[in-house]
Amino acid sequence: MYEKIDSCPSCNSKEFVNHLICDDYSLTGESFAIMKCSNCQLLLTNPRPSKQSIGKYYQFKDYISHTNKGTNLTNQIYKVVRNYTIRSKSKLLDRLADKKSILDIGCGTGQLLSYLQANDWKVTGIEPDELARKQAINEIGNHVHEELRDLPKGKYGIITMWHVLEHVHDINDTLQIIRNLLSKQSRLVIALPNSDSYDQRFYKKHWAAYDIPRHLYHFNQATIKELMKYNSFELVETLPMKFDSFYVSLLSEKYKNGKSNYIKSFFIGLLSNRWARKNNNNYSSLIYVFKKV
Repeated sequence: MYEKIDSCPSCNSKEFVNHLICDDYSLTGESFAIMKCSNCQLLLTNPRPSKQSIGKYYQFKDYISHTNKGTNLTNQIYKVVRNYTIRSKSKLLDRLADKKSILDIGCGTGQLLSYLQANDWKVTGIEPDELARKQAINEIGNHVHEELRDLPKGKYGIITMWHVLEHVHDINDTLQIIRNLLSKQSRLVIALPNSDSYDQRFYKKHWAAYDIPRHLYHFNQATIKELMKYNSFELVETLPMKFDSFYVSLLSEKYKNGKSNYIKSFFIGLLSNRWARKNNNNYSSLIYVFKKV
């Protein structure tokens, strides 16, 4: 079942223009349209699978954030880099959190929360996927819930969404629930692909971070800031995710040419990061830190 979005979730405009047609290279081969809001320029997949029918688009063995069992070389590289980035994320969270309690929305199989728990954090996770949630519970105990509405009452020192917000159907409702779980001192950390990056410009419709139809929205720095302002959040700082350009280029190269090219992918990833330093920090992915206002 598919649903059509009639109004922009960021500015309520009902005017959209065609932007791009992309294929689901990961699983079905289906084509989906990316539309652009004529007012605020937000890109969104439209029409899109409904919340009830989207699940089948995640059911493939190499969807690493849900299974943790991807065995191809690309996913092996992903897991090595993930172990490094978990430590980097931990340092960032130590700096940002007003207290060591975290809610990680879309926690996957729980590796980050497991690491934080071992370092004296009080951890809570949200993971809708049943298989991933079971693995996360095995990692950290019964601190992982299926939905936000399942949470006990309370405030968190920090809430994180690592490449999650772009998957959320009820985006404004979700952000308002999150807002109520934060104190004035708390921070919301959101990591997102950046549709203004060099690797997007190079690969265009083959850019892996479009990840159609699992990604429902496709943000740049301006459009995420506008959405968050609409939901009464203020941007505090923006940080690069420099490894993402290499991983995204590796997948994009395969989507474009039908086979992996590790040398070329590394070169494009390197070029993307160098380009970003001179062009408004438009890295392949960015971490945004928000506070509620």
